[in-house]
Amino acid sequence: MSTPRENILVRLQKIDRRWIYLVLWLVVMIPLLFPFRIKPQPSSTVEKLFNYIDTMPENKALAISVDFTPDTRAELQPMVVALMRHAFAQKRRVGILAISVYGLGLAEEAIQQVTTEFNSNARTREDSVIYGEDYVFWGWTTPVLTVMLGMGERITNVFPVDYYGNRTESLPIMRHIKNYDDIGILITIAASAIPRSWINYAQVQFGVNLSCGITAVSAADFYPYVNSGQFIGMLAGMKGAAEYEQLVAERMKKNGMNWALRNRGTEAMSSQTAAHLAIMAFIIIGNIAFFATRRRKK
Repeated sequence: MSTPRENILVRLQKIDRRWIYLVLWLVVMIPLLFPFRIKPQPSSTVEKLFNYIDTMPENKALAISVDFTPDTRAELQPMVVALMRHAFAQKRRVGILAISVYGLGLAEEAIQQVTTEFNSNARTREDSVIYGEDYVFWGWTTPVLTVMLGMGERITNVFPVDYYGNRTESLPIMRHIKNYDDIGILITIAASAIPRSWINYAQVQFGVNLSCGITAVSAADFYPYVNSGQFIGMLAGMKGAAEYEQLVAERMKKNGMNWALRNRGTEAMSSQTAAHLAIMAFIIIGNIAFFATRRRKK
């Protein structure tokens, strides 16, 4: 006759998988609605990119190419926001473009969010970020090859009109950003192989410094480019976004910007962390039950 303990072990192995899915759904959803506080520790690839932007020459601009589509927004949009916050906090000029037409709306959303954050907390002109002087949204054009090669000659030739319909030559910021020579680093945020094209046409031809932010599932494909030095650091998936957010938050705090901004990547990591812990718990319980019942049968 089976003991109560044996019955529990057997029942654990036969538990309906729908209950497991329900538990996982709750474990994912509850932290999304009520995120708990975590403090991501930056990896070397994230820290390297942060330090480069933090210390690059003041006359060099940061360029961000929004090369992803809305289906990967959850992972990649926090990277764009964090990079813009970092650049503005360090008084860097910023140029933004989109290789994919679908990226236009995502880039515009990030621009509106971050510029509102800074301008609503600004007390002086120096604290503000002004369009055409501190940042520019070049927009989108095609084909890709024309963009990547043409920006090495003259950016205003590739983007004669910006996203908002202004003549780019008329914008004061363009006096300081003529081509890749004036860009300290170009960061492509992508969910495809487009970062390789930036290497082939922008870096090989013109020597511009590059980095990338990519989805977690494609991170392994790009580590060789980081190891070879072709990418200065890398942000990989939600974890990479959260790590960069943490570094930017610390930098802004050090600069006296205690604005209590929401960090979407870090908040989502609480859900991902809870889900991973729950899965590990299920695996451990399942294995204990399996080996315990097999031992008793012997």
